[in-house]
Amino acid sequence: MADPKGFLNHGREVAKSRPVDVRLKDWNEVYVPGSLLPIISKQAGRCMDCGIPFCHNGCPLGNLIPEWNDFAYREDWSAASERLHATNNFPEFTGRLCPAPCESACVLGINQLAVTIKNVEVSIIDKAWETGDVAPQAPERLSGKTVAVIGSGPAGLAAAQQLTRAGHTVAVYERADRIGGLLRYGIPEFKMEKRHINRRIEQMRAEGTRFRTGIEIGRDLKATDLKKRYDAVVIAAGATTARDLPVPGRELKGVHQAMEYLPLANKVQEGDFVTPPISAEGKHVVVIGGGDTGADCVGTAHRQGAASVTQLEIMPRPGEERDAVSQPWPTFPMLYKVTSAHEEGGERVYSVSTTHFEGDEDGNVQWLHLTEVEFIEGRLIPKPGTERKIPAQLVTLAMGFTGTDRENGVVEQFGLELDERGNVARDAEFRTNVPGVYVAGDAGRGQSLIVWAIAEGRSAARGVDRFLTGASELPAPIRPTDRSLLV
Repeated sequence: MADPKGFLNHGREVAKSRPVDVRLKDWNEVYVPGSLLPIISKQAGRCMDCGIPFCHNGCPLGNLIPEWNDFAYREDWSAASERLHATNNFPEFTGRLCPAPCESACVLGINQLAVTIKNVEVSIIDKAWETGDVAPQAPERLSGKTVAVIGSGPAGLAAAQQLTRAGHTVAVYERADRIGGLLRYGIPEFKMEKRHINRRIEQMRAEGTRFRTGIEIGRDLKATDLKKRYDAVVIAAGATTARDLPVPGRELKGVHQAMEYLPLANKVQEGDFVTPPISAEGKHVVVIGGGDTGADCVGTAHRQGAASVTQLEIMPRPGEERDAVSQPWPTFPMLYKVTSAHEEGGERVYSVSTTHFEGDEDGNVQWLHLTEVEFIEGRLIPKPGTERKIPAQLVTLAMGFTGTDRENGVVEQFGLELDERGNVARDAEFRTNVPGVYVAGDAGRGQSLIVWAIAEGRSAARGVDRFLTGASELPAPIRPTDRSLLV
């Protein structure tokens, strides 16, 4: 145990954010560089090294949290990095982007503020990169087997890295022009600077993983042809079919899916555009959807100089504290969350539903009409007399995703079976109904968190390794049927 009285002597401290008026002028990460290291040892010392560390249950990766908290407390950064990488291929991604179900399951959180697990994690990995503790791990020998991975998000990259290190020759196919999937083009720079992805890609290249960008399987290369070229295939294409809003006026110019809007802003940061083809500059912006993607749209619109930003959510506003009856510890509670984007301004409106959009004579959206709603016996009921309209010259739909892409032909060309939710069906080994074809991440699980994607990639890699060699020493932290700790 790091500090037996750490949780008694020290309160919770988190990373300091740069002032709003400063960070809105750039796209850098919102936190003050270097602000964590001076406090992180004490924060890691708050970990109680519980007899049963429920943080392990909250995190699907099975991260050895008390162990690397102990090393971080002692400032043994090399050992901390080794324990962190034992279960997580990309802790710099999860430490910045994960909503931290591990913290919700922290035993200290029963009656105090939980340990700052995310902050400790990102401190360890940033220090590891700084000191050179992150190095390529090339396999000692090659198996002679080849694997294609479709998709370069966290699940695809995790599967590819594990299989490469097991000695297989792995090629990752990505339909975009750069590797990273939604990590690259769906996550704004102010949440995670893309240099973190770039150096991981270089590490993977040095290990032997090959990358093929600008190739969409199903269109540019038939799935059946891909299968002929490789001994095994891992589908990690995500759940990219966005939920739409079929109301009058949806066809108006200026109404876009979030994943049409956000990638263009990221492409500006990559140097592809001077200004994005879709911009919030000078416009009244409405974001439909109250989740993390919606918050990403809010922060992006602020930086582009929006005249106003309003975020709409059909559900009631969550509470600010865990309800011990309806959301007991150690489940992941649905709480009112103020992200860095919300700190920067805008209005959040709950319990409202969009009825239609109104445009001008040129077909540009100008107004969004809405009504207040309430849930009665599980049904969504509009409240009479609450209809109103708000200015909307740019609308982004951030209402989640409904399943994997069906339009590119991958599902049909492989002959894949789908489950009742529209995800690619798989067995306990992450195998699809097609021999030699596996599925990992949101394509099989449905829309989920980055920690689940990495855990799925690692677990699917074990299944592929066993298929190719007859046995495997790779870890499999989860089963396809495992789910989050929810009520």
